[in-house]
Amino acid sequence: MSWFKREDHKIVNESEKTVRTEGLWVKCGACQQPIFKADLEANLMVCPKCGHHFRLDARSRIANLLEPGYQLVDLDLRSTDPLEFTDLKPYKRRLAEAQKKTGLNDAIVNAIGHLGTQPVVLSVMEYSFIGGSMGAVVGETIARAVDRSIATGHPLVIISASGGARMMEGIASLMQLAKISATLARLADTGTPYISIMTDPTTGGVTASFAMLGDLNIAEPGALIGFAGPRVIEQTIRQKLPEGFQRSEFLLEHGFLDAIVPRKEMKQYLAQTFAWMTQTAVPSTSTEQPVEAPVAVA
Repeated sequence: MSWFKREDHKIVNESEKTVRTEGLWVKCGACQQPIFKADLEANLMVCPKCGHHFRLDARSRIANLLEPGYQLVDLDLRSTDPLEFTDLKPYKRRLAEAQKKTGLNDAIVNAIGHLGTQPVVLSVMEYSFIGGSMGAVVGETIARAVDRSIATGHPLVIISASGGARMMEGIASLMQLAKISATLARLADTGTPYISIMTDPTTGGVTASFAMLGDLNIAEPGALIGFAGPRVIEQTIRQKLPEGFQRSEFLLEHGFLDAIVPRKEMKQYLAQTFAWMTQTAVPSTSTEQPVEAPVAVA
């Protein structure tokens, strides 16, 4: 400790004459390069050096996609503890900690507003809330978003970021797969567009239900998408999986996705897609060049 001394609230290394600026820099998990945190946030949490997409919270995604004046809805629902579940800690304590950490009641946020000139219903999962796991509240909130889209005729967008069904709620959680799938079938009968956006990670029961049921299924670059995790699959089949297995690029190549869209292009891409789906002219939502209409993979 004699090598260090405190000056002006900074810790100075006397031997190297360097100052630690903890919290101001972030190390990219892909290219391992240091990034100035302010630059990373200004770039929508995408590494400016290699394009790696960091995870983004639900409210930031909503603000990035919708025009000012949007409204957050269906925020009053709270999870209970029907099984009085305890593993390393009681489920009620996990809920309380997650609510305090995120400022949300559960791992989902619904919003209504405009994407460009197109009114939309948006439902976004929050991975920081118990891994974005889908319990009864998440299922009901998404179902309400689908019902609102049916009632208004406005296109639905669901952004997934989840480890799957919430085991602490048992069968009540698994029932949400069928519940949401049934409501999406009703939406399909009305001809209202539904776009599913998968981000890192989208796994388990979410992938097995609504995440793969979009009229258009798209993903961010490098997102982990699948049902069981790669390590579980390798241990089960006792084989080494191909490199990049369950990543967005692998799924697109094998026909499980319609497109991969970088985060900075997502808003314009969705605007162009809605114009294509609804056969209406939608003005550009940015100064960037228009994105070509999506082409489904056979």
